[in-house]
Amino acid sequence: MAPNATDDSTTAGETDDLRVGRRKAVRYIVPVTVIGVAAATIGLVPALADSGDPDLPKITAQQLLDKIAASDVQQLSGTVKITTDLGLPDLGGLESGLLSGVAGNGGDGSSADPSAKLTELASGTHTLRVAADGPDRQKLSLVEDAAEYSVIHNGKDVWGYDSASNEVYHATTDESAGKGAAEAEPPATPKDLTEDALKAVDDTTSVTVDGTVHVAGRDAYKLLIKPKQSGSTVGAISVAVDAKTGLPLKFTLTPSSGGAAVVDAGFTQVTFAEPAASTFDFTPPKGAKVTEADEAAKDSGKPGAAGEDLPKDLPKDLPKGLEGLGGSGGLTGSGEEPEGFDVLGKGWTSVAVIESGGKGVPSDSELNSELGSDAGGALSGFLGSFGDKVSGKFGSGTVFSTRLINALVTDDGKIYVGAVTKDALVKAADSAK
Repeated sequence: MAPNATDDSTTAGETDDLRVGRRKAVRYIVPVTVIGVAAATIGLVPALADSGDPDLPKITAQQLLDKIAASDVQQLSGTVKITTDLGLPDLGGLESGLLSGVAGNGGDGSSADPSAKLTELASGTHTLRVAADGPDRQKLSLVEDAAEYSVIHNGKDVWGYDSASNEVYHATTDESAGKGAAEAEPPATPKDLTEDALKAVDDTTSVTVDGTVHVAGRDAYKLLIKPKQSGSTVGAISVAVDAKTGLPLKFTLTPSSGGAAVVDAGFTQVTFAEPAASTFDFTPPKGAKVTEADEAAKDSGKPGAAGEDLPKDLPKDLPKGLEGLGGSGGLTGSGEEPEGFDVLGKGWTSVAVIESGGKGVPSDSELNSELGSDAGGALSGFLGSFGDKVSGKFGSGTVFSTRLINALVTDDGKIYVGAVTKDALVKAADSAK
């Protein structure tokens, strides 16, 4: 990707054409998708930097963008720290379990499936170990207190291993509709996050160079990306770019509401030496339960099961910050052609509109009927804990809010989603009438 820019503003290429699948389960999963957005676009803020600012040659925003685009780091090993603070209610981890069930396999798949396991990055602080040796070998490990979860891509094979449950998930790159392993995983490194952020850059965006910084022992320039529009929940995105290689070392998104960063993702240690070949070797441990991706995809008996009634890809010109919902970084689904989808507004204050089939937020009885009493009751409590009733020219509905993404589910079944404030979301819904 080679975006064009001046010192003050820049434009990037159009985002990929995106699509949305069937509508049946949309009204159940969209409020939870508010969290999923953060998991799929996890780098939208600061990792701790070394003290002191390096003295580097002056560089323009355009030159720094060109440097990022030209970066071709093929080999590295390092540690990444990610802290996410979406302002979600504290439900003792319940929200992560709900999201994993909805975005993954409906509770019937493997705990080692990356699409479910990596949703844990949507909240709290996590440490990742990463390694790469060219386009065909990568490894990402989520280090926990008493366990470790790893995703390993080695040639055509993609392995997920959860040591806590001793479960293994196996896929090959051609089992993901021709997508490579990197496209089948949520973004987790500053480079991944920067590439997603630069897709949001257009003439509604200010892009400048904001000094220099030390990150993980490396000299870096700071790229500052800010919306020019009011009404966005995004305050600023800061990227620390390695002065030598052009590799993004830290990705920071701060909200327009102020306070702590929404997500803090950055290297605390990095080396560009070739990793040992054994880093990418994997053999299922003795006694481990192994789930094959093609077999798991056949299980579509519940909303949230692989291939069943979930939005897959969203349309082009998606609101900034929502790109990760579709395709590789987001929820999986049927891949049918879009129905009833539109985008209101432009740039950072654009809002996606989804038709959910004529119904609003499901009642407790509906949730219990569809999901069972335990899961239905848990989801009902979760939705109620961060939903606010609103009304306007559009009618009435419920706004589900985080510090980054807000979603309005109207009583007549429309869903408005955007990285915009609650007032901007209601205003967008009113304007559609």
